Amino acid sequence: EVQLVESGGGLVQPGGSLRLSCTASGFTFSNYAMWWVRQAPGKGLEWVININTRGVSTYYLDSVKNRFTGSRDNAKNTLYLQLNSLKTEDTGIYYCVKDTPNGDRGPGTQVTVSS
Repeated sequence: EVQLVESGGGLVQPGGSLRLSCTASGFTFSNYAMWWVRQAPGKGLEWVININTRGVSTYYLDSVKNRFTGSRDNAKNTLYLQLNSLKTEDTGIYYCVKDTPNGDRGPGTQVTVSS
């Protein structure tokens, strides 16, 4: 059974940083690309960033380019998302997703950017 558990969210002021983590189990993590997606209050899912099996991102949501960085540690079955220069519009629930943007995902972690 695929299990994905996100952590690291919280309340941060505009301009601040957070590092999200996602621990994976139930599948061979190193064999799959992974995604981070988010959902702002009252809005649909947005694809934020992908991380291929080698840890390279080939897709970024335009609004997060040069601010967010995805990475992974295949030895630890863990996916990361570094969020820098946070803006109020980055507020939402962040999910890690297996393989494709519409794949299995975890329960999410809440990120709130507010002064």
